[in-house]
Amino acid sequence: MADVSVRPVAAADEVAWRHLWDGYCTFYETDLPAEITDTTWKRLLDGGTRLFGLVAERDGEVIGLVNCVLHPSTWATADSCYLEDLFVSPDVRGAGAGRALIDAVLERAQERGWRNVYWHTRRDNERARALYDTYAPADDFVRYVVPPE
Repeated sequence: MADVSVRPVAAADEVAWRHLWDGYCTFYETDLPAEITDTTWKRLLDGGTRLFGLVAERDGEVIGLVNCVLHPSTWATADSCYLEDLFVSPDVRGAGAGRALIDAVLERAQERGWRNVYWHTRRDNERARALYDTYAPADDFVRYVVPPE
């Protein structure tokens, strides 16, 4: 299998990114309004936001994405990076794209002096957790999500 490379998302990736994004949303049983997807895409391309995206390629084809949010922390002077979205095309899973994407984010963190990189996933996402567990053990935190109403 050919090597997987990772690079920043570019405008020319829009069709591939949207296809992967749709797969990601389907996996998490989420139906987002088009406005949210459009805004996310624009933010990823806007170097002035603290949101950034990378894509994984193999043989010139975009096969995975990662979207991250860089933010300040109350526990450190350095920024933290929330790896918010990670998705690899199901037909190429196991080829190293997920690991390559995480490694690329961790490399950025080291180069730029970020405090940490963190993410979460569903408890039953066993395939992804098998990869994630090679980086660090899951912690004991429980997440609460409350929309303002």
